[in-house]
This record gives sequence, C-alpha cells and structure tokens, in this order.
Amino acid sequence: MYTVKCLNPISKQGLDLFDSEFEVIDDLGAADAVLVRSAKMHDLEVPDSMIAVARAGAGVNNIPLDEYAAKGITVFNTPGANANGVKELVVAGLLLASRDIIGGYNWVKEHAGDEDLAKAVEKQKKAYAGNELKGKSIGVIGLGAIGVLVANICNRLGMKVYGYDPYVSVRSAWSLSRMVNHSSSLDEIFEKCDYITVHVPCIDSTRGMINKEAIAKMKDGVNILNFARGELADDQAIIEGLASNKIKHYVTDFPNPTIAGVDRVITIPHLGASTEESEDNCAEMAVDQLMNYLKNGNIINSVNYPNCDLGEVETARITVHHKNLPNMIGQLTAILAADNHNIQNMLNKSKGDWAYSMLDIEREPSKEVIEKMKAVDGVVRVRVL
Repeated sequence: MYTVKCLNPISKQGLDLFDSEFEVIDDLGAADAVLVRSAKMHDLEVPDSMIAVARAGAGVNNIPLDEYAAKGITVFNTPGANANGVKELVVAGLLLASRDIIGGYNWVKEHAGDEDLAKAVEKQKKAYAGNELKGKSIGVIGLGAIGVLVANICNRLGMKVYGYDPYVSVRSAWSLSRMVNHSSSLDEIFEKCDYITVHVPCIDSTRGMINKEAIAKMKDGVNILNFARGELADDQAIIEGLASNKIKHYVTDFPNPTIAGVDRVITIPHLGASTEESEDNCAEMAVDQLMNYLKNGNIINSVNYPNCDLGEVETARITVHHKNLPNMIGQLTAILAADNHNIQNMLNKSKGDWAYSMLDIEREPSKEVIEKMKAVDGVVRVRVL
C-alpha cells in the first residue's frame, strides 16, 4: 500500500484514478508521496519515507528541487495540462490591452443610475476606443506547450506572429503553425512586435529578462503580457517604461504591491490555470505519473531527475538514484553479478548532477545486495519493485 498526502485541495477527478494500492492520508509524516499545487515546501520537514512529489501544475518554484534531488525524492510536474486555460486568458489579456474594456466597464458602472445613460454612452464611448488585433505583430517568447497554443491562436486572429525559442522541442515544432515566423534572436522580437508575450520558466537565465535594456529595444507603445512568472519582468523597468509611454500596457497574472496600482498595468489575480478543466487535467496527469513511478519506477515529466521508462515490472526491478559519476553503473552491476543475478534489461540516464538507473533482474535481490548498493559512494536511494 502506498500513501499519499495532499498539501492542497486536488481535483476529485484526479484522486479517483488511484487504485486499491493507494491511500490518501492526512499525516505527512507517514506519506510515501505528496500531491501539491501552490503550497510552499521549502521550509517543510518531510519524512524519510517520502520518495516523490507531484506538482499539479507546471511551475515548481514552491519546491526545493536540489534538496529533494540530494535525498532521492523525484519531483514531477504536469507540463501542458493547463495550457489551454492559460492560452485563453492570454487572449483575454490581448483584448484588454488593445481595447479599453476595463475603463468603459467602470464608466458604465459609475453611471448606471443615469436616466439618459443610453444617450451618454454614445457621447462617452470615443474615450474608450482602441485597436483591433488583426494585422498587428506579436512576439511569443518561449514555444513550449502554452507558447505554441498562443502563437497558433494569434495567427488565427490575423496577427503577424514571431516566435522565439532556441530550445524548441520536436513535438512543439510539429504543433506550430507554418505561418509563425521563427525569430533567431530576442532583439528581432523586441524591435518588430506591437505585442510581446512571455512563456518561459523562471530560472537564473530568464529572471528579469524584461528589463530596462530589453524595453529600450522595443517599439514605442508596445504591450507586454506576462502570464508565465512575475519574476521574469523587472517591475521598476516596467514602471519607467509606462511613465515614458514606451510601454502602452503591461498585462500580468502576477500582481504584487509594487506593480498592482500603477496606471495602465492590468493585473489579474493568477487565474491562468484557474479553470475546472485545467485543475482536472493537472490532477489526472499528476496522479497518473505518481502511480507509474511508485509501482513501476518509471519517471515521466520529472524536473530534478531524468525521464526513464522501462514499462511495467515483470519480475523484479531495482531503481537507483545517484550522483552522475563515472563507473557508477559498473559498480552496481558488479554487485549484482557477484550474487549471480542476470540483468534482463537496464536503463541509465542523467540530468545535470544527478542520474537514475533502472535494472530488471530475474529474481528478487537479497537485503545484502541492496545494502551493498546503498553503500556505493554517490548513491542516495535504492528501491526494489
């Protein structure tokens, strides 16, 4: 029996996928795995029994990835599960930036009791006139699951779309409309586009990428949309750009005290994935990956260990989390050979400083064999399935 603790409310549609070998419990100290959405785990004490964390969403800034990797705790996320929900909100953001819908709405609310409201509307509406999206240029930075959907829908809206992603996957490339222009540099996006939307993870190389220098290269009156992570933009640079009219609007799904009250900043309270469909999709994907890992040792969509998949366990399987060091496989296989084990199938992959090995053997290993594997320098976790 595997035990799972939910740190946030998780969609019932996902939890219902757990079979009889799994139990959702309240006690974190007795849990084999955790399901989480936004709960902060950096200061959370997790038990030694913890072997996996599944994030029902894409961002993992709330999880200490390096610390968990060193403990042999595999962290999963669910890329693409909420992509359609975010894409639709980006379209809403484009419309809010191009047409003063918010200003017009507020004016009508303020004058709702006027007897001659209909006549007043005809006089006032010119104050909220805007622009159409058709024919405008938009730069999509990051062509992952969300960026591809955004690029494709903008193309169907009649916009001229530029996409930038030096690491675009084969899957994303196949999904991308042939009408999207592939930019070779961010500077091309900055210089050509009326709208810029960012869809990259927040890592050291992208944090603050929308900064004073980047904004200076953009067209006058540019509209910037950030539905990825608030830290991707330098708030002070955004404020200065708005004050000088270099930026027409900044639309963000990540309000904070610095930016929320600034004129022509359109802040949305982190609603990108807040749809019933997205929450169901993320929960289903997270649960499916968690079950596959706990029962078969397969890693799919991990953010701190490499993806490895040997299918279902047929006889006996050993999985090993270890540092990415030379001769690690040689040491592990030598231990098995010394106990007359024949390796039927094997897979080893690495991701940065860490690696993961799966070894299928014809019979259950002894406790002594497993203890010898655990004693190998650089090994942090060994499981037998």
